[in-house]
Amino acid sequence: MTSSEGNKLWGGRFVGNTDPIMEKFNASIAYDQRMWEADIKGSKAYVKALQKAGLVTQNEMELIRTGLDKVFDEWSKGEFKIKPGDEDIHTANERRLKEFIGDPAGKLHTGRSRNDQVATDMRLWLRDAIATLKGLALQLINTMVERAAAEIGILCPGYTHMQRAQPIRWSHWILSHAVALRRDVERLDDIRKRVNVMPLGSGAIAGNPFNIDRELLRQELNFDMISINSMDATGQRDFVVEFLFWGSMCLTHLSKMAEDLILYSTKEFSFITLSDAYSTGSSLMPQKKNADSLELIRSKAGRVFGRFAGFLMTLKGLPSTYNKDLQEDKEAMFDTYDTVHAVLQVATGVISTLKVNQVKMEAALSPDMLATDLAYHLVRKGMPFREAHSCAGKAVCIAETKKVSLSELTVEDLQTVSPLFDKDVSSVWDYIRSVEQYSAPGGTAKSSITAQIEHFRTWLQAQQQ
Repeated sequence: MTSSEGNKLWGGRFVGNTDPIMEKFNASIAYDQRMWEADIKGSKAYVKALQKAGLVTQNEMELIRTGLDKVFDEWSKGEFKIKPGDEDIHTANERRLKEFIGDPAGKLHTGRSRNDQVATDMRLWLRDAIATLKGLALQLINTMVERAAAEIGILCPGYTHMQRAQPIRWSHWILSHAVALRRDVERLDDIRKRVNVMPLGSGAIAGNPFNIDRELLRQELNFDMISINSMDATGQRDFVVEFLFWGSMCLTHLSKMAEDLILYSTKEFSFITLSDAYSTGSSLMPQKKNADSLELIRSKAGRVFGRFAGFLMTLKGLPSTYNKDLQEDKEAMFDTYDTVHAVLQVATGVISTLKVNQVKMEAALSPDMLATDLAYHLVRKGMPFREAHSCAGKAVCIAETKKVSLSELTVEDLQTVSPLFDKDVSSVWDYIRSVEQYSAPGGTAKSSITAQIEHFRTWLQAQQQ
């Protein structure tokens, strides 16, 4: 057996060498090494449980923990050297620990399988990753809320079916996306509860026979709960799937926002101008300023969707408990994290630096967008909404026939539709009045946008506590 095979945690039953192609195919160290800190943290806690169970002496425990600190220090300084035979992060760390302290390192794995070890490492890593992503999402939401507060006076068209629908405040558009991101933050908090369940002590499948104090491990590693079934604990990756779904949902929201902004930045709209810091040019056409930051946000959603769908396909064909197919979990998890991490930062930069063209936005408002207000005018005079809606539609038809705007119809024109129209209909043709007539959440008279901003600020403050 070669020296590289001597590093393996499973080599005793095998003779001969592993095919080099298989060696590379089987190894996960190229990507799971980023869990080095979680792996060391889990091992330091586990050796304390081993000592309490009488499986290592106090001196051996201290020796192992000191050795793990040295391994930690090498990783921290970028000095850790991966060697042939280090097929995964667990093998690499234990190999280096043995080089530091000798044979006592071999006691660390007592009663522990890589099955419960990797599940623990992933949960520890993902728990920290969730905290980082939540912080970035909150930063983006805060940027959006403060921008909405600063630009509350700007009006623009609101669109449904990509057609002009009703006048809105630009701030209303911003906050519509902030609300979606708030749901993403809330989902992330909910996912964390299921991530923060400790599988350590489950062994490979049947549990741990050495009376390991799992409550001690839970406290040492700051888990909320302990897994109750060892077969499920080592073989399930629901928490990874939930995270991949979360990433897909979050990037769906950001892709939608990016698509809006791409359209608004075109010459045809000219509602916004992106900062040069988040734009690129053309290699052929000197005049071009491309919204590549937003296009990449839009494309990254597809990347994360693929990770989510691909990993689900891996899981759906598996029998119960651990199978090597689950090695696919880490690349999907890491790539989704890296992608969302980048997108949240770029989105924050885009939102904080773009310039709004208020003149263009408000020039795009047109009286036909007040047709609903015309119907509401009749409703306030006692007409049933369905009838009022029909009357407003007929007024639009008359304006189109006469080739004038809706607001240019005379009272006499409107009275052919309904005798309830009189001179006070002129109050309808006011865009500011239109956006202000909608009450705040809860039915109060306060401006809807102002109330939303206050609501968000209170919520954001609570998230920091």
